[in-house]
Amino acid sequence: MRVLGIETSCDETAAAVVDDGRQVRSSVVASQADLHARYGGVVPEIASRAHVELICDVIEQALVEAGAALADLDAIAAVRGPGLAGALLVGVSAAKAISLASGLPYVAVHHHEAHLYAAMIEDPHLEPPLVTLVVSGGHTLLIAMDAHGCYRVLGETVDDAAGEAFDKVARFLGLGYPGGPAIDRLAHSGDPAAIAFPRPMRGDGLDFSFSGLKTAVVQYVRKHPESEVADVAASFQAAIVDVLVDKLLEAARETGIDTVVAGGGVAANSALRARLLDVAAAGTVRVVLPSISLCTDNAAMVAAVGAYRLVADGPTALDDPVVPNLRLG
Repeated sequence: MRVLGIETSCDETAAAVVDDGRQVRSSVVASQADLHARYGGVVPEIASRAHVELICDVIEQALVEAGAALADLDAIAAVRGPGLAGALLVGVSAAKAISLASGLPYVAVHHHEAHLYAAMIEDPHLEPPLVTLVVSGGHTLLIAMDAHGCYRVLGETVDDAAGEAFDKVARFLGLGYPGGPAIDRLAHSGDPAAIAFPRPMRGDGLDFSFSGLKTAVVQYVRKHPESEVADVAASFQAAIVDVLVDKLLEAARETGIDTVVAGGGVAANSALRARLLDVAAAGTVRVVLPSISLCTDNAAMVAAVGAYRLVADGPTALDDPVVPNLRLG
């Protein structure tokens, strides 16, 4: 089954062609980071307009790189939520237009579900049950994937997502946008043990909270303006990584599931990946990490879910709406 996936939930315009939900034939991502950098975050109206300008060229490039025409496809999949309403509309409208013109089935995809399938592209033999940490700019979730299409949300953020905290702290420190990669780069030259920042909600269930940690960083820097920015960045990053890894392992213990996966943009963080590789080496659980290109928003994971969803549920009606606050489950 060959599926064209389309992803426009936030500020990446992406298209990909994937065979049988596992084999990536092409994956094209057009980033808008430069457009939003001057504002310190994603501006929804700018994101939507950029998607409109880019979407046709990105889809065409994905088809060319895959050596495929519309006649070679079996379905078109696009993210219907969660995400920015205007941005979602661009990708879904493009998918529906192609479906209507070509007669190919359209499949609506949940963005979080797509991140669950990114690891399955990386490891074609990976199968549920899994515990997945989906951690990005807008979301921090622990999800038990008991079977294909069968999910339980075990924990989620009660305020700021981890990626949001990275962006806000980076903005405060004058590191620019996107904040996560900027802090990650700077942290390499800092001491992660220099400052004892709090580990919010550590040992207190499976939910997350990073707003207080962000505030702790701001208060510390104001009281200690002489502090090395690299040490602040490294210590802040270490606090987030500690919480994420501890809660992921606790979720594995509570569910009895021995395979854990990470996905989402923050899963590209080098300190988090290093810690999870240490966990894997210890042999407590099996850890599967998608490549960095599959952690950040991309359409290959959308096409992968589209293949499974088409078999399980059939095509999605063309009047199916986008749902910016769509929940998984």
